[in-house]
Amino acid sequence: MKTYLKTYFKNFDFPLFVTYTLLCLFGLVMIYSASMVWAVKKLGTTPDYFFNRQLINLVLSFIAFFVVAAIPYQKYRIKKWYTVILMTAFILLVLVKIIGIAPGGSGAKSWINLGFMNLQPSEVAKLAFIIYFAAIFKRKEERNLLSSFKTGYLPPFIALSMAVLLILAEPDFGGAMLVLWIALSVVITSGIRFKTFAIFAVPATILGAIFVVLVVNFPQLFVSGKRVGRISAFLDPFEDAKGYGYQIINGYYAIGAGGLKGVGLGQSVQKLGYLPEPQTDFIVAIIAEELGIFGVTIVLGGLFFLIARIFVIGIRSTDSMARMICTGVATWIGLQTFVNIGGLSGIIPLTGVPLPFISYGGTSILLLSIALGVVANISRDVKSKHLKRKA
Repeated sequence: MKTYLKTYFKNFDFPLFVTYTLLCLFGLVMIYSASMVWAVKKLGTTPDYFFNRQLINLVLSFIAFFVVAAIPYQKYRIKKWYTVILMTAFILLVLVKIIGIAPGGSGAKSWINLGFMNLQPSEVAKLAFIIYFAAIFKRKEERNLLSSFKTGYLPPFIALSMAVLLILAEPDFGGAMLVLWIALSVVITSGIRFKTFAIFAVPATILGAIFVVLVVNFPQLFVSGKRVGRISAFLDPFEDAKGYGYQIINGYYAIGAGGLKGVGLGQSVQKLGYLPEPQTDFIVAIIAEELGIFGVTIVLGGLFFLIARIFVIGIRSTDSMARMICTGVATWIGLQTFVNIGGLSGIIPLTGVPLPFISYGGTSILLLSIALGVVANISRDVKSKHLKRKA
């Protein structure tokens, strides 16, 4: 056991783990600062309600990280492993249609109440498709099946399409698009030929562009009233300043008030009831108000380092499956960061996507921690092989 632990920590990726830990702890502090008034005034509970729940989420996430980091990532190539992971995601996506709940009046039944936490199946699907695509394409690569779209890519794409349709039916458009883009990033890294990729990508891109144009111009034909309001608020939040544009405008106020250095930790005005549920997808607005651009830069810098570190681990690996997993996880963190910041700043419509490792939420932090655990194991493998080559 002593020898195993010595080897484990000798090749352990401390820069990855330290950055991940600091982001989580920073997020915990900001969740307490952002949510204390909301917890008392809106929920009638103690100021540390969200802090305590997120602390439990973090403990579970750290345990999951270390457990997964100790499992050789090569095991996911075994058919029964990736099949169980994929089927678990599909079972949860079907269950959420039957027993799903919509906390906070979101309108989308995207969560399953487990008692101690609410589980979001679309988050499970993100990790499941990274593992499944990486494993299945590695197996097909070994059998020289990736040259043909029909034998190499069609079956996995059918599975992906089914999952995306189930998520769209919740309805969760942001979650569906994220699962799709994350999975496609793994496909690109699989070594797919441009011509083969174009068979799927070009028609999908054209149809997607047409759909987006129609939704923006005729939203009432495709989405519910709340989502029509979100799209209208994206186009002009000040047109409905007391309705759907309220949250975006108050987010702007928070960012503007913070300036370069911020008004001070705990001193936010917008969290006093002007910004609904500031501990979730709008937590960056509170960070900007209390710690200024300086605080936001620290957060984005940490996330950028994490993304870059994961890409470097993938590039250094000689295993295509490891590269695909790293690409998928880095894309997951990067896209989710963009969507969160983009919704806050008005670049894209609000989707309710949390900021990785910072926003309040159990499912997101748990699944991202598991994903980082897989990456940490890949990093250990890369380091150990590098040391053997040097010896």
